[in-house]
Amino acid sequence: MADRGAGARRAERPVVSGRRVRAVRLGPRAIAALVLISVIGVAAFGWPLLAGPGSGLAHSQDAPWLFAALLPLLVGVVVATIADDGLDAKAVAMLGVLAAVGAALRPLGAGTAGLEPMFFLMVLSGRVLGPGFGFVLGSVTMFASALLTGGVGPWMPFQMLSMGWFAMGAGLLPGPDRLRGRAESLMLAGYGFVASFAYGTVMNLYGWTIVPPAGSGVSFHAGDPLTDNLVRFLAYCLATSLGWDLGRAVLTAVLTLAVGPALLKALRRATRRAAFEAQVTFDAPRE
Repeated sequence: MADRGAGARRAERPVVSGRRVRAVRLGPRAIAALVLISVIGVAAFGWPLLAGPGSGLAHSQDAPWLFAALLPLLVGVVVATIADDGLDAKAVAMLGVLAAVGAALRPLGAGTAGLEPMFFLMVLSGRVLGPGFGFVLGSVTMFASALLTGGVGPWMPFQMLSMGWFAMGAGLLPGPDRLRGRAESLMLAGYGFVASFAYGTVMNLYGWTIVPPAGSGVSFHAGDPLTDNLVRFLAYCLATSLGWDLGRAVLTAVLTLAVGPALLKALRRATRRAAFEAQVTFDAPRE
């Protein structure tokens, strides 16, 4: 009788399935929240290109409003993801730990020649956690690093959006369940290289529109035709930030190749132990 009871208790232990699924998948509400926040972000970055010369508007004036809209929307993405997938506090705790590590990594490079080691962590974390939590992780990490380094200013909400898109893109890369090993590392390094330039270009769109026209041929002129301003913008990027973006891209790719395989394994092991998205089933007791 004692052996039979012990066997029944062992049979009734929960069995966690889905060990190779991605940590966090996007449900319909999370997708809607991400689309909304991205539309607002695109409008926030791009509206000066469509503003008239006498509008008197500037990014320094819209930044507080963007920040006020961004925070509840970030919370909305997390809540929607939890509601869609039934996640618990363990996923949010991992998000907080990674954001703290990323915020601590950013000052190590001090922005010298664009060398910012936090970017490779955003690539790997976005890959493992998925696009929804990747977006929130990138935004929260940039917010925390701004508080840590005293980099709070009208540019901060724009940095939060750009970093959120950067990490989200890593979560949208193909083959999350099947691609492993060298091929995955090369793909992530290539993404980090290209996306580092994209991050710098998007942030240039913020900084370029607030630089007063200086007659240099690369300044923003409110009210000019869109094509003319875009040509100036391309020249502005090539003249002012290409070197910085190249340093960021190379460092991100190198760190992803050097540290990526080990860190990906650690992150995936942590998500498996936390059992994100896993379904718990019980075997029937054996007679």
